[in-house]
Amino acid sequence: MVNVLTSGNSILNQFISELRDSEIQKDSLRFRHNLERLGGIFAYEISKNLSYTVKEVVTPLGIANVPVLTDYPVLATILRAGLPFHQGFLDFFDKSENAFISAFRKHHKDGTFSINIEYASVTEIENKVVILCDTMLASGSSMVLAFKELVTHGIPSHTHIVAAVASVEGLEYVKKNIAKKDITIWVGAIDDEMTAQSYIVPGLGDAGDLAYGKKH
Repeated sequence: MVNVLTSGNSILNQFISELRDSEIQKDSLRFRHNLERLGGIFAYEISKNLSYTVKEVVTPLGIANVPVLTDYPVLATILRAGLPFHQGFLDFFDKSENAFISAFRKHHKDGTFSINIEYASVTEIENKVVILCDTMLASGSSMVLAFKELVTHGIPSHTHIVAAVASVEGLEYVKKNIAKKDITIWVGAIDDEMTAQSYIVPGLGDAGDLAYGKKH
């Protein structure tokens, strides 16, 4: 299942429009903040699909029966562009444990590149709900490799894969390579084109550079 949050009108569209805007992008603090706000919106939407237990809460005037999360999901992200997006999830799922995966592009002499996993710090995920997020889902290679790295540490009961902006090609690659009934995909917007260097068009550019500065 693929859920596209910009399929209807909501404030999320405003935040994505600012992420895309080349003038607003000059303010890296605002760029990061918009990614955090997106993460919060996705967290809220995903929370509707989690398990709850009714808890008796003592108030100053009585007892209220309130549904509360049975278990908090594990939050995983791909470094470095995913960090502010991840923070938005963590603001909502503040008791969650976290996992971090470092993926990088290894450029070859013929002008091509491959995606390599360099490092992974993974908490216990066996039979737990996992939210794996990255700001961009371009070719889909990073997301697939990150997921495959995660499941070497345990098999989640369900995985929510989240991207602020995805390409059509990237979505198809993910569905083809890790399509399972226990996976749900969430995206903010889907763009039709992608360059030879795997940048989404119109996209928003290099999210890592816009959030944290250009890398050498």
